Amino acid sequence: MSVATNQGTKLDEREEVELEAAVLRRLLAHFDERKDVQNIELMTLAGFCRNCLSKWFVEAAREKGIEVDLASAREKIYGMPYEEWKDRHQQPATPDQLRRFEAAEQAKLKL
Repeated sequence: MSVATNQGTKLDEREEVELEAAVLRRLLAHFDERKDVQNIELMTLAGFCRNCLSKWFVEAAREKGIEVDLASAREKIYGMPYEEWKDRHQQPATPDQLRRFEAAEQAKLKL
């Protein structure tokens, strides 16, 4: 699906890719500002998390014939090495978070 401008013209492929890249950078900046939002909460509410973005980065590269290391993709997404991010920002999942995550996973199976 192509995007139309307010003038009624369509964005060309390069413009669309540039805007998509800008949106991803904005999403990553938002996640960086909201380190308090845990991956389990993202998975429960949105069905994806920072780890998913890292894996999608690797998959997108592979589709272009480029082998990207998962650790470097994680560093790109997290803004630091993954282990460092976990040590600094990841909290243990609460029983309630685990319950809601499991309920969300079960709901997906019923779709």
